[in-house]
Amino acid sequence: MNQLPALNIQAKDLAREAARLTLTKRAEDVLILDLRDLDGVCDYFVLATGQSEVQTRAIADAVDEGMRARGIRPWHVEGYEARRWILLDYVDFVVHVFHARAREYYLLDKLWGDAHRETVAD
Repeated sequence: MNQLPALNIQAKDLAREAARLTLTKRAEDVLILDLRDLDGVCDYFVLATGQSEVQTRAIADAVDEGMRARGIRPWHVEGYEARRWILLDYVDFVVHVFHARAREYYLLDKLWGDAHRETVAD
């Protein structure tokens, strides 16, 4: 039996959990982009927005701490110093936490406009 679908289900569940964790710090415009049918670098992107550098860091910290509590550590992290776009790479899914101005500038959700979108809200 092929185990790949189980891995994708797990990745989707983890992406949803990461998205839920962003909401604990009042992240806005939280989206999950499903990249599996595209030539993406991973299966899912989680996008979240903070209104300040402090909030952006707090959102990323909440995801990192919540995932670590489940025994899941990021493979790679970028952007903590600048706090404009913090990236937490978990290989199968990547969490992008943007300051509002950075999200408007980079338009990552439009760049991957062909991806299926799931809006996550409280």
